[in-house]
Amino acid sequence: MPYWTPAAPHAVPWPQPWPQPWPPAPARPQRPGQVIAAAVLAFVQAAGVALATAYLQLLGAVFSMAAGEPGFPADGAALAAEAGVLSLVQLASVVLLLTAGVLGLASRRPVARWTLVAAFSLQLSLAAYWAARLLAVLDQGAGVLAALVLGFAAAPAVALGLAVGRPARAWFRSSPDEGTAPHR
Repeated sequence: MPYWTPAAPHAVPWPQPWPQPWPPAPARPQRPGQVIAAAVLAFVQAAGVALATAYLQLLGAVFSMAAGEPGFPADGAALAAEAGVLSLVQLASVVLLLTAGVLGLASRRPVARWTLVAAFSLQLSLAAYWAARLLAVLDQGAGVLAALVLGFAAAPAVALGLAVGRPARAWFRSSPDEGTAPHR
């Protein structure tokens, strides 16, 4: 007399004629969606800032080449130096964003959360700097520049909110081995 009738080729026989010799492994805790979203936004922001940094570096090179030419503003050398410094700061922020994204997806240590918070805070600071700098220089087209700066500030603002939220705090505060089977 069979214990089961196969409904499909992949069906598991039930009831089994013998008990399972060990208890089932406990389910591993799942990474909250907020943490995953913050890490993905870090990668997206890093790509956008890397592109903007390349453009800024190109603009700085053009300014430095044209600094002594007639018809070019007298502060061309200062603009070239500012573009060089800003491109280095933005490049460092790209590295920080990539590091924060990787740590956010791979680690449960609190340093991963604080790296995410630091990277997004730096992005918001850079967006505020660019807003102040561009709006002071250009009178016309201020609406377009404000929209551009808001576009660059939107992802870090949302991601910062996700990284400091309750699910992220709970995830990074708990032990990495909590809820997992012991190693044998």
